[in-house]
Amino acid sequence: MSATSAKATRITLLVLYTDHLEESRAFYTGLGLSFVREQHGRGPIHYSATLPDGTVIELYPATAKRPVSRVRLGFSVEGRAVTPPLAPGRHVVEDPDGRAVELYVS
Repeated sequence: MSATSAKATRITLLVLYTDHLEESRAFYTGLGLSFVREQHGRGPIHYSATLPDGTVIELYPATAKRPVSRVRLGFSVEGRAVTPPLAPGRHVVEDPDGRAVELYVS
């Protein structure tokens, strides 16, 4: 991949499958994400948040075909705006499914 194409690539969608839908919504809401409850047709109830750059993060209930994954996430957040408030620096916390979430706090 050339450097030019790498600059043009960005994440637009991240779907997290969870065994703890409501707890995960509360956890990520505490990091400053604002979720909307959605359901498409007869599909599962899930939550969707859109970041300022247009990236969409969705929380879906895990199933046998779509289990919880062990992806590691990282977010830049304002320490005063998260729940509970955090001091500036790097913090690693766990979401309700045990995923490591790195927080870079300003």
